[in-house]
Amino acid sequence: MVVNMLINIWLVFLDTAFWLLIGLLAAGFIKSFISEGTMQRWVGGHGLGAILRAALFGAPLPLCSCGVLPAAIGLRRAGASKEATVSFLISTPETSIDSVAVTYALMGPVMAIFRPVAALVNAVGTGLLTTLVADEKIAEEKSLAATEETGCCASKQPETEAVVSSCCASEPKTVVNKTSCCSEKAPEPSCCSEAKADVPSQNKVMQVLSYAGAELLDDISKWLAFGIVLAGIMLTFIPPDWLAQWGGGLTAMLVMLVVGVPMYICAVASTPVAAGLLLAGVSPGAVLVFLLVGPATNIASFALLKQELGLKVTGMYLFGLSVLSLAMGLLLEWLLEVQNWQIEASLGHAHAMLPAAVSWGSAFILIFLAIKPLRRALVPQLG
Repeated sequence: MVVNMLINIWLVFLDTAFWLLIGLLAAGFIKSFISEGTMQRWVGGHGLGAILRAALFGAPLPLCSCGVLPAAIGLRRAGASKEATVSFLISTPETSIDSVAVTYALMGPVMAIFRPVAALVNAVGTGLLTTLVADEKIAEEKSLAATEETGCCASKQPETEAVVSSCCASEPKTVVNKTSCCSEKAPEPSCCSEAKADVPSQNKVMQVLSYAGAELLDDISKWLAFGIVLAGIMLTFIPPDWLAQWGGGLTAMLVMLVVGVPMYICAVASTPVAAGLLLAGVSPGAVLVFLLVGPATNIASFALLKQELGLKVTGMYLFGLSVLSLAMGLLLEWLLEVQNWQIEASLGHAHAMLPAAVSWGSAFILIFLAIKPLRRALVPQLG
């Protein structure tokens, strides 16, 4: 059993390694190439607009629940609001272009259409719920009020006289020193200053690699390792066949919710598992709940979300995702009954997986980067 567990942990790591690298590089790209002002215009606002843009921005990206974490953290640190970050965190791993294609191949057009629609509803709905507990807007208003009260433009600033000696003049002269930042003229440069040569900009590619492979990875590596180990343990002791015995209805959905929330599984990798559950007799609504919460959450994400977004937002993230996933599962069951839609699972189609060399190579790159002394010794530029 121990050997089985170790093998499963390694398999989970292999399954996540490539997508983790993609997520880290995406975060590095966001940090280095997208200015804070641009990010604020995209997803930095509050309300439905920012939430919807974040959901649509993340939906087609091929990132899983582990891979989306560094990308979302990079998004947040670049200026995205909390509700937009939550929306991105849900829509990105729940659906992607490749997962929709695999869903169509294995479960037909109904599930292939309903799955991404449910993911967007989850993302936008949970993002809106997050606004109830996110205190950013209140904090910004308080900060703005404080600025208006104490800002340099709010009241007249005292004028002081000072005797200064100009390096370009032989005699000192008295000048009026206006301390207000609202003065029309900007301070003139000293006539004694020497012309400075333009400093060449730092290599952007190295900025991306340094942030992704050192700074951000150091921040999240411990919790990611914890989540991967726990996912391997769960895979050992809770096999997918065990889930099939619960059949359909709200009880089955609740079981899928309890099992899927802490589990790590990619949107693409969860699709053949879901097809197998359908063939084993689990209802489509319960399978949909598994497809929504399984890729969107894992143990590692909770600790990192608490660190980046706070406990209240993390709690609302889990609550909103759970309630809306159950609601979408029940809605699918109702639509199937009313509209006489059919969902037929088939595992006869080949499932495109990453080449073994890519998975193993990604795993060893991550291990190398995570060992800080080794990384600094061999690639000191990364830090």
